[in-house]
Amino acid sequence: MKDMTKNILAGAAGRRRDGVGDPLGANSEIGRKLKQYYDELVSDNVPDRFARLLSQLEQAEPAQKKD
Repeated sequence: MKDMTKNILAGAAGRRRDGVGDPLGANSEIGRKLKQYYDELVSDNVPDRFARLLSQLEQAEPAQKKD
């Protein structure tokens, strides 16, 4: 984790010296990494057991609204 932080900060420092890059500096890199992680997480398959539980919950909700 420390190495990743060093790389991010080093990249941000390089962009500042060049005067080119994102106005948010290191925060832009963090945002890109978070988006990459989120995209990978969302693309994962939902386990069958969890999908069944969600389905049961969706079926139970309309019954509760009628009461």
